[in-house]
Amino acid sequence: MSGLIGKKIGMTSIFNAQGKNVPCTILQMGPCVVTQIKTQETDGYHALQLGFEDLNEKKITKSIKGHFSKSKTNPKRKLVEFKNFPTTHQLGDQITVTHFEEGEFVDVSAKSKGKGFQGVVKRHGFAGVGDASHGQHNRKRAPGSIGAASDPSRVFKGMKMAGQTGNRKVKVLNLKVLKILPEKNLMVLKGAVPGHNNTFVTVRK
Repeated sequence: MSGLIGKKIGMTSIFNAQGKNVPCTILQMGPCVVTQIKTQETDGYHALQLGFEDLNEKKITKSIKGHFSKSKTNPKRKLVEFKNFPTTHQLGDQITVTHFEEGEFVDVSAKSKGKGFQGVVKRHGFAGVGDASHGQHNRKRAPGSIGAASDPSRVFKGMKMAGQTGNRKVKVLNLKVLKILPEKNLMVLKGAVPGHNNTFVTVRK
């Protein structure tokens, strides 16, 4: 799927044609630079590697610097491969937000907000005991029983328990593109996008 790399700017709301207030997310999409072209002959598949946001040359190695020199562009902070791009693009080409159109639906992936070590109520939506009577003074947010007795004598893998929450890659499907602002490289999507402000996002058609 073709797409672009961007950055989450923040959330706002706009009124649609019916006068309904619609929550939406603003993304800065590109401009992205074609930093590598992968072909069936050399790599076994077709893909474009795109780079987004300039990076100080002092922060990269000579080998990485040589990689970007082939496309005659500055080092980029974020690199992502996209398949099914048109083969007309060349090294160093810029792809902007005009790659998308208003009204189409896209998939957005990004790293979600990290929430630290959380209990089962916040992490999995457990209801807890819900009753403070009969001596339940410290069981309101407890997970309850998690295993059996002598058989199987263990706790099954994948059991919903307390643990680290968030801070993982999340993909949201079928978000509608409400507006495209090419002069500012901005895209307005209906709904929420994973991650905090200034998080790198990948938008795919």
